[in-house]
Amino acid sequence: MSRRCVSLFVGALLASVLSATHAHAYRPFDGTDAAVAPRGEFELELGPVGYLRDKNARYFSAPAAILNFGLVDRMELVLEGRELIALTTPTEGPRGQFTDTAASLKFVLRRGTLQGASGPSVATEIGALLPTINGEDGLGFTAALIGSQQWELTTLHLNLAARLTREGEPELFGGVIWEGPDKWRARPVLELFYEHEFGGGGDTVWSALDGVIIPLHEDFTLDAGLRLARVETTNVFELRAGFTWGLRLWGGS
Repeated sequence: MSRRCVSLFVGALLASVLSATHAHAYRPFDGTDAAVAPRGEFELELGPVGYLRDKNARYFSAPAAILNFGLVDRMELVLEGRELIALTTPTEGPRGQFTDTAASLKFVLRRGTLQGASGPSVATEIGALLPTINGEDGLGFTAALIGSQQWELTTLHLNLAARLTREGEPELFGGVIWEGPDKWRARPVLELFYEHEFGGGGDTVWSALDGVIIPLHEDFTLDAGLRLARVETTNVFELRAGFTWGLRLWGGS
């Protein structure tokens, strides 16, 4: 699977001669914003560098990829997943796994400040949690409501989601993302979220991510973030670094 992600990245590099688009996708967060890729445009969110540590193991994440395709006006297709490679000897199972796999459709329900209009932007995302490789089997489902509001000095995004996990357990997710001024060359960002899985053995997650987004060009943005989380009684430490690249595949000028 990692070879496929690298191939997609190389393809995006070669296709950049087509036309660029403003890259405003949502690395390095777990949540998202109430915007979609315009029709005929493609956004690649790639995390070629990542590190995850909990009490049981340490992992190198390479790559973590989200692919956004603007299908029609107000709607995009989202594909995502990431490869985790154990840096410590696993107690059981293989060293590598491809996880967090999902496919979804995202719709803008209300045009707002993220679309150049007034008032809040509102979107919904509905999708499937796909079987992983060397990880969880089965299918899950997710439905989310996203609200975004941009002001001159700050931008806020609210995420509420209900999920049915691959094990068939209900799960709730709530998060908020704060951004510094959009015009700054390096934009500080913060994400806080809460996640709870119901049923036997369900986990409760409290998470905080502090990071920065650095637009280098209208179609290329760097990002980095430090995430600290509490999963039941376990502390989780994660480093994320990557970029978002946008380009036009068809239509428009």
